[in-house]
Amino acid sequence: MLATSRGNAKVIAGGQSLGPMLNLRLARPNILIDISGIRSLTEARQEGDAVIFGACVTHASIEDGRVPDPTGGFMRRVARGIAYRAVRNRGTIAGSVVHADPSADWLTVLTTLDAVVNIAGTEGTRSVALSDFVIMPFTVDLREGEFVTGIRVAQRAENVRFGYFKFCRKAGEFASAMAGVVADGRTARGAIGATGAKPYVIADASQFLPVTDGTLAEAAQHVRNLGIADDAAADRANGVAFARALKQVAQ
Repeated sequence: MLATSRGNAKVIAGGQSLGPMLNLRLARPNILIDISGIRSLTEARQEGDAVIFGACVTHASIEDGRVPDPTGGFMRRVARGIAYRAVRNRGTIAGSVVHADPSADWLTVLTTLDAVVNIAGTEGTRSVALSDFVIMPFTVDLREGEFVTGIRVAQRAENVRFGYFKFCRKAGEFASAMAGVVADGRTARGAIGATGAKPYVIADASQFLPVTDGTLAEAAQHVRNLGIADDAAADRANGVAFARALKQVAQ
């Protein structure tokens, strides 16, 4: 159906991103293709050293522990802070990723976790690192006739620690600054979100380990100096968010 629609079809799962866009006439497809009835896409499964989250796995399923969590509870904590329960009941992990809103939780968190996007289409299947899949805000690497089937997240060892912090005006709103960190005591990877662009990856954040008051100050200043948001106040908020995510790693 996607292949024969000549670009005039949209895939819908939970509809928590696409629905508002349809209401505002920002998206006007001729055809909506509902994939929520495909059972395999509503499940998560262990595959080797990773968990594959089906495209239709909801935030609530992750929050409630109804699917495996390769991060030992970190993804459950993140899911719990997404929007409101009504949204989490319907919204899906892949829908959030494909929508590619810079202020969305999963985009930054899954980039931090170096997640991989599984894609299917008329030409076969392929997998793309999430950091490459997102081209720019609201624009992703999906070709005509393709849709996302799942998100792959590597299983983390027990010694791995996670941190995630976001600034919101009130609970449930999109963040104005956010950052995530994953560290095993020797190496660390971070990502800065809500910048107005795709998440900024700090591939080697080990320079801020072990976490001390001094390294936290250095981390905040480092992100501030990057000038990711091209706005002094926003860059300061990004730096503080990154430092607070790092602090969680040490707790």
